[in-house]
Amino acid sequence: MESAMGGKIYVGVGGWTYEPWRGSYYPNGLKQKDELSFMAQNTSSVEINGTYYSTFKPDSWMKWRDETPDGFVFAVKASRYCTNRKVLSEGGESFDRFLSQGLTLLGDKLGPINWQFMGTKKFDAEDFEGFLKLLPREKDGVRLRHALEVRNPTFACQEFYDLAAKYGAAIVYAVDDEEPTWPQIDEATADFSYARLMSSREDEPTGMTSEELDAVAAQTRQWAERGDVFAYFISGAKVRNPAAAQALIAKLK
Repeated sequence: MESAMGGKIYVGVGGWTYEPWRGSYYPNGLKQKDELSFMAQNTSSVEINGTYYSTFKPDSWMKWRDETPDGFVFAVKASRYCTNRKVLSEGGESFDRFLSQGLTLLGDKLGPINWQFMGTKKFDAEDFEGFLKLLPREKDGVRLRHALEVRNPTFACQEFYDLAAKYGAAIVYAVDDEEPTWPQIDEATADFSYARLMSSREDEPTGMTSEELDAVAAQTRQWAERGDVFAYFISGAKVRNPAAAQALIAKLK
């Protein structure tokens, strides 16, 4: 959806294949092959998580592209083989393998790539800059936007923010009530924002109360002042996340 402030706001969830959604979110009788197109009618984006664990063939990327409407966008989680390594700047071959599997076939439906790091990964300025230097700005004529999801408190420092800004990478704003040590960084380091909201609760039909969703909507509108926003309800009470995404979309209209 367009924000009156400037950037577009995309709201969605992580993935679209989740058995407990069948009958609670997906209608009874909906074929599994139709779940993505159903999800795409009710949200504006999805974060593909399966890419963290494995690669997909070009046919899969083209299928996902063709099953979703114009304006729908996919964020893509980078492979763990790229981020779960002692020396990040030595991962060039892994980065190329991940980026060459076919994701650029999404074309203008390719949103940001989320490079997620484990909580044990500490900030090392030299190595992290070496990593950022290896991330291409485009591939196959398609723009690549990079988002950095860091989970160690050592990243909550100006040197990291400056590095991210130097290379135009967004820092993921991640909120998880069960992980108080994760840094919640809200810094404008790129021309887009990326949020992973992990606080949905099963006792709320829409994952969060209306007041809580109002606060998320207000924050999302603020981010939109500086560019596009990609916000995903992930983890938490996963069964409630599609409803949370739809409720947030309704509040942003």
